[in-house]
Amino acid sequence: MTTQIKTYDDLLKEKQRLKTLLASQKEIVRVDIKEIKEELAPIKNAISFVGKLGTKDTSNPLLSFTSDTLINLVVKKLLLAKSGWITKIVVPFLLKNYSSHVLSDNKGGIMQKLFSLISKKNANGKAAAHEHTGP
Repeated sequence: MTTQIKTYDDLLKEKQRLKTLLASQKEIVRVDIKEIKEELAPIKNAISFVGKLGTKDTSNPLLSFTSDTLINLVVKKLLLAKSGWITKIVVPFLLKNYSSHVLSDNKGGIMQKLFSLISKKNANGKAAAHEHTGP
């Protein structure tokens, strides 16, 4: 306390000073927390990445099955054909888990591209209009 309070006005002034001091201290704490969050963002991203390697996203079984099959064919059978048995187990496992998260995060765009590849195209490269031949 800087001065002694002798009157009611002194009390009101001190109360206002303390409120102002409290508000400025709260703002300093907010800024400090924001800076700490920004400094810890790379660690948070690394933990998220490691978490995605260790767990599999099962929200879309069709995409997961397709990516698992491709990883088995390309990585396990071709790229790691002459590797040791531990490598043949661990690397595909990590790739399958991570790819399931990537596919889950981007499934809207992937499904749209997949359906656009499957749909019929006319000579202009645009989707052909479906003809109705019913009664």
